[in-house]
Amino acid sequence: MTAVRADLEEVFRGAYPRVVGVAARVLGSRDEAEDVAQEVFLTFGRSAVPAGEALRWLSVAAAHTALNHLRSGRRRVSREEAARDHGAVAPDVADAVVVLDERRRVRAALARLPRRQAMALVLRHSGLSYAEVAAALDLSPGSVGTTVRRAESALREELTRHAPSD
Repeated sequence: MTAVRADLEEVFRGAYPRVVGVAARVLGSRDEAEDVAQEVFLTFGRSAVPAGEALRWLSVAAAHTALNHLRSGRRRVSREEAARDHGAVAPDVADAVVVLDERRRVRAALARLPRRQAMALVLRHSGLSYAEVAAALDLSPGSVGTTVRRAESALREELTRHAPSD
């Protein structure tokens, strides 16, 4: 059995909110994001990733793992509906249904993007700087903006291509 790294608790306390935040952006569910965070920290706990690279590594791992969950179909619509049911009652049921449907469409489109584009989009919109995204994806900092813009354009195309017919 592999030993658990000594700095795991310290790294966990500092990075957990970001790891959950990245995963939640992809999955749209805090419960599922926490499941992803658990997987990511279990892997990190047995890794030899240098402490100075932990936050970057964990952010990328969270995005990868969340995208894998999204692409594998392990997400359950009932979980999202259950999460909604535990929240505040929407003032207009029609608006709530439209919002949920749009979120599902965006997540499905995100899952169809090339992995590098999806990762750049998720990491940048999760609050990582251009430098952090560049380091995480092994890109030059100058190309992050272009990669993100291309990903946003590809996402819009996917949404248009798979738009529901009225």
